[in-house]
Formats: sequence, structure tokens, C-alpha cells
Amino acid sequence: MILLDTTVLVYAVGSDHPLREPCRRILSAHRDGRIEATTTIECVQEFAHVRASRRTRRDAVELARSYVEALRPLTIELDDLERGLTLFERHPGLGAFDSILAAVALGRRAEALVTADRAFAVVPGLPVVDPSSTALDRLIAGRTDSSDRSEAAEETSDG
Repeated sequence: MILLDTTVLVYAVGSDHPLREPCRRILSAHRDGRIEATTTIECVQEFAHVRASRRTRRDAVELARSYVEALRPLTIELDDLERGLTLFERHPGLGAFDSILAAVALGRRAEALVTADRAFAVVPGLPVVDPSSTALDRLIAGRTDSSDRSEAAEETSDG
């Protein structure tokens, strides 16, 4: 299972941006059944909030509902929250929301957390894939290993 951060959802339906096409590509791969991807209910809520600040609430709600239908979001459990709070406490550069998402990815043994947010790189053992990295293509093709994850993290930290 591949976990998608809010950034993927936002860029996929956003205006012209270098990350729009890779974010659309991973969603298409999921839709076509080539990969199994999901997100969390909280990411969909955050997406709706961000989208409504740039477009209409109606547009935000329609797109949020389409993500719910397509991705069947995970619900966060108490164990996820506890692990996330521990990550939040240990990593000052990682926000509370992102700490919980990282905990979900770790706890559910996600193949990858796809995100444009570089803050996730501080979490040991978290398989982060930046949508702008070549690791995204390998993830979609089903060819990932620990060296791919390391490369994605390096590409992310290099900018």
C-alpha cells in the first residue's frame, strides 16, 4: 500500500505546476489498478480546507468526495495517534499533523509515503518518495527497494 500525503491531492488538481503531472500519474496508476494507494481521512479534510481557500467550497467538497471514493481513506486509530505524538515530540521540524501521517505509514507498513513535503525525511525508517524524484516512476512500476527509498530521500533533501 502506498500512502498519499495531502500535497499529492492538492497538486494533482491544482493549476500548472511541475508537480501536477507526477501527482496525476500516481493517481492514474491507482485508478488503473497498477498500484494500491490510499490516504487518510485527515488528509482529505486538509485537502478540502486548502482547496476551499483557493476555489469555491462546492468545488472543494466535490473533489474531496471524489478522493474518498477513489482512495477509500484509512481511519486513524489510537495507536497511530500515540506513535505520531511520539514522533512529534522527537522531531521538532515535523508538525503534529505530519507526525500522525508518518506514524500511519510506519504502523501500516506502507510501501511508501508519497509527499512533496521535505519535513518527513527526518523520520527514521519512513519510506518517503518525492513526486518529483525518479523513485516515483519505479514505485509506479512496482520496482522499489531500500536503495530506491534512500535515493528518493537524497533527491528530496538535495532539492
